[in-house]
Amino acid sequence: MQNQSTVTEFVLLGLSQNPKLQEVIFVVFLFVYISTIGGNMFIVVTILCSPALRGYPMYFFLTFLSFLDACFSSVIAPKAMVDAMVERKTISFKGCMIQIFAIHFLAGAEVIVLTAMAYDRYVAICKPLHYSTIMTWRLCATLMGVAWTGGFLHSIVQVLFVCQLPFCGSNVIDHIMCDLHPLLNIVCTDTHVFRLFVIANSGSICTIIFSLLLVSYGVILFSLRTHSSEGRRKAFSTCGSHMAVVVLFFVPCIFMYARPPSAFSSDKIMAIFCSMLTPLLNPLIYTLRNKDMKNAMRKVLKKLVMFSDDK
Repeated sequence: MQNQSTVTEFVLLGLSQNPKLQEVIFVVFLFVYISTIGGNMFIVVTILCSPALRGYPMYFFLTFLSFLDACFSSVIAPKAMVDAMVERKTISFKGCMIQIFAIHFLAGAEVIVLTAMAYDRYVAICKPLHYSTIMTWRLCATLMGVAWTGGFLHSIVQVLFVCQLPFCGSNVIDHIMCDLHPLLNIVCTDTHVFRLFVIANSGSICTIIFSLLLVSYGVILFSLRTHSSEGRRKAFSTCGSHMAVVVLFFVPCIFMYARPPSAFSSDKIMAIFCSMLTPLLNPLIYTLRNKDMKNAMRKVLKKLVMFSDDK
């Protein structure tokens, strides 16, 4: 893909230019990143090593979600940590395009995975007698294929869009990463139509799917009236975790991409929340109220301790 402008690299301003504050930022980002990778990959390993969990579609989807969260955080956090330790924060044009592709590829796939998880809960609660015939492994594999394909197509559109923009002036991006709105701020042409494209593409996708997910969870909660108190408690616990993750993922995305074409000083905070804090919180949300996950994690930890003692 050829760059249609004279810019070969971009300068990222990051969160701060203060050296002492940058050291604090580095430490915080490092702690968050290690915790995110550790937490999400521990969920992946726990599910893969637990036959009791591996046999349920819900944990099949959770494995993919945790893997996507770990990858998503890895696209932004390492670069942000390096930038926090250097005075001049640069990224090449190709590097910027790769980062945009990876961000939207993983985010697009995660949108579909969250939708699949909501559908799984809907079938399990609203149509329990037909669950095994509807949520087959073939359907689960198809949904994951759709997630990867959908994420790829969405990200390709973003990269093709950005590559056609004329960057002939400033190459300074007031952000911690390469993304659509920050790049549009330095394009040397009228960006009104381009910003509307971002809203129509990324913004509308987030808003529509988020609305549909809220409606689906509303239907699920409404159907719980006919369940026993124990059934309602379990369903509330499971759906509460899913809804919390959905809100944490979609609300920042809607704020960043579904807003009118104007500048917001809080964009950096939202980007950090979406790319670092949400992947960090997801493992906590899914494990704190899930007895099966906690028991499986204890078993895995015991195996690791026994393995280390044998050595």
